[in-house]
Amino acid sequence: MNEKEENIMPSKKVTIVAHFCDYANENTNNRFNYLASMLYRKGYDVELITSSFCHRDKKQRTECVDGFQTYKTTLLYEPSYKKNVSLRRLFVSHKVLARNLKSYLEKNEKPDLIYCAFPSIDVAKITSEYATNNTIPFVVDIQDLWPEAFQMAFNVPIISNMIFKPMNKAADSIYSSANEIIAVSQAYVDRALAVAKRDVRGHAVYLGTDLQEFDEFAKKEYMGLPSKKKGEKWIAYCGTLGKSYDLISVIDALDMLKREAPKLVVMGDGPRRKEFEDYARKKQVSCIFTGKLVYAEMCSLLKQCDMTVNPIVGDSVASIINKHADYAASGLPVINTQQSSEYCQLVINFNMGVNCINGDSNDIALKIRQILSDEALANAMGKNARKCAEEKFNRMYTYREIVKVIEEYL
Repeated sequence: MNEKEENIMPSKKVTIVAHFCDYANENTNNRFNYLASMLYRKGYDVELITSSFCHRDKKQRTECVDGFQTYKTTLLYEPSYKKNVSLRRLFVSHKVLARNLKSYLEKNEKPDLIYCAFPSIDVAKITSEYATNNTIPFVVDIQDLWPEAFQMAFNVPIISNMIFKPMNKAADSIYSSANEIIAVSQAYVDRALAVAKRDVRGHAVYLGTDLQEFDEFAKKEYMGLPSKKKGEKWIAYCGTLGKSYDLISVIDALDMLKREAPKLVVMGDGPRRKEFEDYARKKQVSCIFTGKLVYAEMCSLLKQCDMTVNPIVGDSVASIINKHADYAASGLPVINTQQSSEYCQLVINFNMGVNCINGDSNDIALKIRQILSDEALANAMGKNARKCAEEKFNRMYTYREIVKVIEEYL
């Protein structure tokens, strides 16, 4: 896997700029490391540029020295911040990183193509301007909608408009400068194409997972993980515990299911963790909060569960997100409250779970009880979820579309 494929023409240079990117050896499921590896194995000279500050762990990191990587990774300094939604993050940390990126790009060899993650806005804006000024093909990969996601979390009349109007203009500028638009959902593609060049193509390529790797991790047992007792039913939640996620409605639903007594297994951490823990304790609902797990541990624990829950708040602009791929890979039915029409339609088309009324704990309880009481239905939905993973989220195959787009410019 680490050796380049043979019979490749002299290498062209591809620079991947991804602000929020884990290291290849940090044992997470990351799109840009995977793409970098795919391109490297095809013989390209690949450099992945990211931040010195790990957004996920909120700590500075140093260069990777374990020999794990085969392509070049460059860390550029970004000042630390404590909160995801903060003025320091937007107006200090991101802007310092953008300035450092501009300096770095101008001092180094020009690549043959730049592939840039969006967000952040500041980093993507510098990258798009550099590509335009140097006539370098520029491909943007939209992971989230900014500033829309921030507007949901920080909605203060007048002040919000003053902050976010320039950011929205900058986002439009980035989209309009792209030669190709990749995004993690069709909804994000449509947002960008609305302001993009007339002849630009859009490609929706979902955030995927490596199913072979997932299955290998799922088979293993890891020290320190909770043990499931015979007869227990576990409902899994994986991901951040922040403002976009509504575990309160899920806990309320489980409070109505004391006879069935399913246990909520929460894998992740975030600013609302204590709130959720306290609320579960108050309601006397059985919950396990594991905190952050490495990806392998999450796969193993997820596979022990009986169903998954996707509880996104009603005003979220999120569409297809990381947990959708892992949920589907687990082969478990999903309880979905997210209002994204794209994801709701996936649930319906594959019959891999149930869509619930957003924020309605009664409806959530009803749907959980429906699946818990019908083993045949649960098994069928689980098989359908795995089929969805194989068709829509298997990045070994789906990410080839991204590579194909890149190669058209090399």
